[in-house]
Amino acid sequence: MERTDFIKRMALLTAGTTMLPELSFAQGLGTGSPHTLAKIGVQLFSVPLALEQDFEGTIAMLAQMGFKEIELFGPYPYSADSAKAGWQAITPQLGFSGSGYFGQSEDKVKAIFKEHGLSIPAAHTDLDTLETAMEGLGKAGEVLGFDYVVLPAIPPERRKTVDDYKKMADTFNKIGKQAKEVGLKFAYHNHGYGLSEVEGELPLHHILDGTDPELVFLEMDLFWTFAGNADPITYLEKYSGRYHLMHVKDMSEKKTFSGDGGDPSQWIELFPHMTSAGDGVIDLQKIIPIAKKNGVTHFFVEQDMVKNPEVALKRSFDYLSGI
Repeated sequence: MERTDFIKRMALLTAGTTMLPELSFAQGLGTGSPHTLAKIGVQLFSVPLALEQDFEGTIAMLAQMGFKEIELFGPYPYSADSAKAGWQAITPQLGFSGSGYFGQSEDKVKAIFKEHGLSIPAAHTDLDTLETAMEGLGKAGEVLGFDYVVLPAIPPERRKTVDDYKKMADTFNKIGKQAKEVGLKFAYHNHGYGLSEVEGELPLHHILDGTDPELVFLEMDLFWTFAGNADPITYLEKYSGRYHLMHVKDMSEKKTFSGDGGDPSQWIELFPHMTSAGDGVIDLQKIIPIAKKNGVTHFFVEQDMVKNPEVALKRSFDYLSGI
């Protein structure tokens, strides 16, 4: 599912949050050592409006901040028609319509990134495109150099029951096999759903345990993991080697979903609690070295459509550079 459906329901707000456990929240300097991260990346959904207004200038700004890696978001020219239609339906509410290459050709994007010393290790896309247009993703990966195609969210209609999660694990294995055949790696980016018990089970575990470690990799989103009342260190260590990528968000105060985290209204009500790395309560000093030890190689700052990105993203970069 593209982020389109996620933002489409921004008007659906509900009230109430609960407190998170103390584990992995900042308690001083933690266990980090200087210069843990050689490269720090950024998810382009942090700056979509700026990219639409001035693509090359915004990329130059990110490079000047010190970022070395970029993660793209779709839809792209080769994306499934359903993804494009969904994006077109929501763009009037967003205030921008750009995505993917923002009107640039793949060759032009490659040249701009090269000029500014940036690489593209990963690209977010939607489930329909992963299931029907893997060849297009593979060709784009050859041009732009990305290794990972990442699913940011499972469509709600395909995760209603525990059996749905079991079926999704099978689907992920098929996608992972197809990705490998075109020279890519498939990764799943967690949201907060699947972390509340259903019939005495945690649905997410069916995906983690039911997928082939050689075919299905993982991208941990720290903010949504905490919002789902789960401890990231537990997952990083239990599934060591599975998590290859991480979205680094901080949380201004300890909050969880008001419900099971399954619908966008619960996601949106936590948006005000996203903050720059180091300005919140998540113990990044402790988590990031553990993530790196257990196989995470790409760390992307993500602050969805952040205001004042030239300030907020630079704060995140500067803080992470000192871990």
